[in-house]
Amino acid sequence: MAEEKKDLKQEENSKNADEIIELKKQIDSQKIQIEETEDRLKRVAAEFDNYKKRNAKEREMLRDSLLSDIIVGFLPVLDNLEKALQAQTEDESYKQGIELVLKQFKDVLTANGVKEIESVGQTFDPELHEAVSSVVDENLGEKEIKEEYRKGYIIGNKVIRHSIVVVAN
Repeated sequence: MAEEKKDLKQEENSKNADEIIELKKQIDSQKIQIEETEDRLKRVAAEFDNYKKRNAKEREMLRDSLLSDIIVGFLPVLDNLEKALQAQTEDESYKQGIELVLKQFKDVLTANGVKEIESVGQTFDPELHEAVSSVVDENLGEKEIKEEYRKGYIIGNKVIRHSIVVVAN
């Protein structure tokens, strides 16, 4: 009888050990599944974050492109306002009106990220300037811009209209 109890106890211990081993295998398997799921989740989160950044950049580029297309159409109007301001007139009210309209126009452009390209006194840069002639001037350095015929403009890093200039030396 004692031997039977001992055999039963051993059998029971053996079953318990087998169950423990099986449970440990299941736990290990589930840990691996959890790690794989966490890894996939991290990858999906990173891909989504990259998608959001790429989408925001594309929207910004599209906005700038559309804005530049619209503004290019208004630049001749701006040029004419600047010419009107330079015209001789004895009517000060008229001149002040032109100045105010020109200032308002430039303020709207500035508010939309449009900047004038600096030219006179700068070194010629074919990315920003278009040279229509060159002159020899001992007072100016090589490839220095002497005169500007038409102002150029940029939005961000995109040139929407090149400056037309005269380059020295």
